[in-house]
Amino acid sequence: MNKPNVDAHQTKPSNFNVPNVLTSARILVIPLFAWLILRSESHHAGWMWASFGCFVALMITDKLDGDIARARNLITDFGKIADPIADKALMATGFICLNITGVLPVWVTVVILVRELGITFWRMVELRKGNVVPASKGGKLKTVLQTIAVALYLVPFPEFMDIPIFLVMLVAVVVTVVTGAQYLIDSAKLKAQASSSH
Repeated sequence: MNKPNVDAHQTKPSNFNVPNVLTSARILVIPLFAWLILRSESHHAGWMWASFGCFVALMITDKLDGDIARARNLITDFGKIADPIADKALMATGFICLNITGVLPVWVTVVILVRELGITFWRMVELRKGNVVPASKGGKLKTVLQTIAVALYLVPFPEFMDIPIFLVMLVAVVVTVVTGAQYLIDSAKLKAQASSSH
């Protein structure tokens, strides 16, 4: 006699788990991060260090929740949606607040946010069509460069570091734009190959 398949309902992890709690906490702490940057006005060293420390802590939880989710097989639909939202909300907050304090040109934030939101929307459209667009190596490099660039702006460096820090940000902007374009080019090539094979 065959036993009923009781594992079918057990394979899907609960949404209430450590990675999702970390992700949710990260979203809740973002307003504090914004307040610290604005309070620092990008020239009060104590508040700048506080905003930097908060940013580092948030990035560590980002790494932790992903590692724990994969190691313990706790990947959930909530996590798949909330984690990228938390990441983009954190980076967008950092860029916008640095615009408000006057240390970062607005066009940098506009270019990066247009690319990020545009590609995210495009990936959602593709997903609805049944096409999963995975994160590319270039996309991961883009995230690392953006993170480093924002972190550098949060540290109270002496004035002679302004140009080197801005150059790092420019590299992040270029890689952000190029990787965004690459997603679209690669997708177009795959669609062309698929249509020619039919």
